[in-house]
Amino acid sequence: MAHPRPDPVGPGQESVWDYPRPPSAEVTGRRVVVELGGRVVASTTRAVRVCETSHPPVYYVPREDVADAVLQRAADGSWCEWKGAATYWGVVVDGRRHPDVAWSYEDPVERYAVLRGAVAFYPSRVDRALVDGEVVRAQAGDFYGGWITDEVVGPFKGEPGTWGW
Repeated sequence: MAHPRPDPVGPGQESVWDYPRPPSAEVTGRRVVVELGGRVVASTTRAVRVCETSHPPVYYVPREDVADAVLQRAADGSWCEWKGAATYWGVVVDGRRHPDVAWSYEDPVERYAVLRGAVAFYPSRVDRALVDGEVVRAQAGDFYGGWITDEVVGPFKGEPGTWGW
């Protein structure tokens, strides 16, 4: 299947079609905030930004920057061809459990060791996710968990008909 034509890139923007494969993983100083159930459940300026071809970035928050006692490990998980075994997490806020809100790599392959002890949140499963104050839009399809901001252009994998990209 042919790749789609990348959207035009404007000033201050980047195309997800210029992202590497395998993905990059770099610590960023951007303010990343996640809100759920009327609470800030994560806030950091030392998230790991993961960028992969055709995907909006995903931000992993160091566990120390997630609110105390909100994460509840789920029984299920999955496998990433690049990072290894993923662990899923529910979030408990004021006694209410929100299932499969986040994921992590507890023992990632060495190339992605920077992800150890960090948690990524699905923007579609939280009230709000923000990067430097901008409200994030969720990547379609709810499989990859990408964070769409005005600085990234697609088209993005996850829409119907994009599995073959």
